[in-house]
Amino acid sequence: MQKLIIKGKKELSGKISISGSKNSTLPILAASILAKNVKIKNIPLVKDIFTMIELLNFIGLKTKLVKKKNFIEISNNNKNINTLAPYKLVKTMRAGVLVLGSLLSKYKKAKVSLPGGCAIGSRPVDLHLFALKKLGAKIKIKDGYILAEAKKGLKGTKIKFPSISVGATENALIAAFKAKGTTILKNCAIEPEIKDLISFLKKLGANIYLKGRTILIKESKIKSSKIIHQVIFDRIELGTYMIAGALLVKKNLIIDKIDPTIVKSEIDILKRIGVKIIQKKKSVIIKKSKKLKKINIITKPYPGFPTDLQAQFMVLLTQANGVSKIKENIFENRFMHVPELKRMGAQIQIKDKTALIKGPSKLAGAEVMATDLRASVSLVLAGLIAENRTVINRIYHLDRGYEFLESKLKNCKAAIKRV
Repeated sequence: MQKLIIKGKKELSGKISISGSKNSTLPILAASILAKNVKIKNIPLVKDIFTMIELLNFIGLKTKLVKKKNFIEISNNNKNINTLAPYKLVKTMRAGVLVLGSLLSKYKKAKVSLPGGCAIGSRPVDLHLFALKKLGAKIKIKDGYILAEAKKGLKGTKIKFPSISVGATENALIAAFKAKGTTILKNCAIEPEIKDLISFLKKLGANIYLKGRTILIKESKIKSSKIIHQVIFDRIELGTYMIAGALLVKKNLIIDKIDPTIVKSEIDILKRIGVKIIQKKKSVIIKKSKKLKKINIITKPYPGFPTDLQAQFMVLLTQANGVSKIKENIFENRFMHVPELKRMGAQIQIKDKTALIKGPSKLAGAEVMATDLRASVSLVLAGLIAENRTVINRIYHLDRGYEFLESKLKNCKAAIKRV
């Protein structure tokens, strides 16, 4: 099993280019089932993307991945499509359930395994199924699979989600593409990745209108011409490297291929903590900061503070003066990195849904275990600032969501290697 070994206290300098968004690419790949020919650019070369491509191939699509240029071409001219998404391909990747909406919309039936992913808490697919049932699908769960069909096709309707869900919004959007009449989705997620999916669906021929947390979709016809779409940058990767810079920058760390307006709330919080950031049109520059200040943070749906950056910010706050608080409002098991950080010397207490982080703490290298994707990278950040050597086990979680992590950090003078 592979491990990362990090020798801490190496100051960072140089430039990091941010990859395409994993959380944007996955639903766009799922939606490509609807199309005839698409080219998707700026896709990240990470495990979850490879798994989704494997799933598309299993279903019967033809894919050509050009790794050197980070794009994929997909064609769907197969009359013998397999409307099954098997357990072996969905068990490690929650986004696999997104093919449910595509298959139902285009082929009027689907058999999709209940999904897996990171063990960060209960993430049931009931909101996905709630929306698809409203659109007219008949659904039952049998032997760990979702069996869905809409023999006469899906029908437009009004759907108000009981709570905000990114995945359920994406599945409903894709499913409603060909639904007869008009669909109105209320209380939707409005993450940048949702807006990127809408942009892709519009190129495909969809009539979609977004206002606040309401999305209106009119029955649409798929364009026969080839569609070309460039995926947006990965804002969680950007946030991770901004924190790395805040912890260890020597003079300047330049992070480019981004749009800073999309991460306004994250940049505002970093500035309140005391991080010096210069914003450009397509980049940010992290400068050496003197003292970091305590802060209270609550995770919320976009445009609020993202749960996917909670673990990384916690590492930053171990170096701030005073007691900071992070309240986790999205997932109930998203503090699993805390015992590992405490092994390295972090002073953190958990009370209900809130982490109390006392700083500044002197971290020391240790052997630690990654529990999920974002927890994994928080341990990398901790290892970068810790005394001596840190060994991180179970790094396959990292490979699901971070492209070229070691090389990007090595290029900025970090001492990190995979063994």
